[in-house]
Amino acid sequence: MSEATPAPESYGRVDPDGTVYVTTAEGERSVGQIPGVPADEALAFFTRRFSALETEVGLLEERIKRGALNPDEARRSISSVKSSVAGAHAVGDLDGLLARLDSLTPVLAEANEARKAERAKAHDETKAAKETMVAEAERIAAGNDWRGGVNRFRTLLDEWKALPRIDRATDDDLWHRFSSARTTYTRRRKAQFAEQSAKRDSARMAKEAIIAEAREVAATTEWGAGAGAFRDLMTRWKSAGPAPREIDDALWAEFRAIQDDFFARRTDATTATNAEFGQNLEAKLALLDAAEKEILPVRDVTTARQKYRTFLSHYNEHGRVPREQIRPLEARLRALERAISEAEEHEWRRTDPETRDRATGTVSLLSEQIAKLTSQLDAAQAAQDTKRVAELSASIATYESWLEQASKTLEDFSG
Repeated sequence: MSEATPAPESYGRVDPDGTVYVTTAEGERSVGQIPGVPADEALAFFTRRFSALETEVGLLEERIKRGALNPDEARRSISSVKSSVAGAHAVGDLDGLLARLDSLTPVLAEANEARKAERAKAHDETKAAKETMVAEAERIAAGNDWRGGVNRFRTLLDEWKALPRIDRATDDDLWHRFSSARTTYTRRRKAQFAEQSAKRDSARMAKEAIIAEAREVAATTEWGAGAGAFRDLMTRWKSAGPAPREIDDALWAEFRAIQDDFFARRTDATTATNAEFGQNLEAKLALLDAAEKEILPVRDVTTARQKYRTFLSHYNEHGRVPREQIRPLEARLRALERAISEAEEHEWRRTDPETRDRATGTVSLLSEQIAKLTSQLDAAQAAQDTKRVAELSASIATYESWLEQASKTLEDFSG
């Protein structure tokens, strides 16, 4: 708007008949007639019309400077207002308003350049955003994130739609890459799910077969073999992989129930068996204690053997014992049997004529050898052969120890 508005009389006049004129650069022209009113009132009426035009021009200036109108809209508005001002039935500085409207042309040019710069910046930013989205889409398409990826593609597509279009060639190329990545991912995801579905169906059939086998195994009373079979079935179950989730949970519950029933029955049977084994152990320990007291030490081999046979007959009447007690019992049995066997061997050697003769011959032979060495020792001592005396003394001591042992053996045969 202008800094000061001149008096209305500067731009117009009123004839006595009430005709009002406005003065412009092109001359004077009539803008209307208001008869029967004072001249100042008639002039004020048309001045108010000028003020309205001036306000309209000011508002247009402000909107253009703010960039509220695009260039085409601004040009159309300027042209429209100029037409209104040029033929306006108003009194005021119409030429000044037209000049102000004409001065908007460079402002409009600056606004147009600024708008172009903003559009270029927005274009570059949109292009960069879409290129980033395309890169992410291609990265997702090459990966295996089948759950997070589909959600991310949905978000990217919404973000893409929210962005403005850029130049057609670039926009079409980027969209083609984005769409291709999305299609590739979707196809790979469907193929993956189809493969997983096939594997789950295969796992379901495998687990149904395992359950059928488990029912047969669960019917056995061969607890060791059954437990081993269930271990093998469990290994196969784990190797089968997951079936469809709801079905897999139901199959597992069924298999686990069969397995639990088997092991519960085994526990009951084991408890009963352990009780029986405990009774057997007590009986066998009592028999062993009594047999050891009666038989050991062995004095009469024949009586000891007879008592051992009787003991063993009663001992074997009792069945199995707890596993951890088997070795201790067997060790005591072997010790008892060994004591009788050693006594029998000793008795046999003591009463065997040939063995006695050999023992007698050994004593005689050793005695003769000692006598011979003693004679040699006397001679060496007489000759003061110290070395020879030492050698012969050592030999005699050795033979005497052998003779002592042989004599004891001979005494055993004579006992």
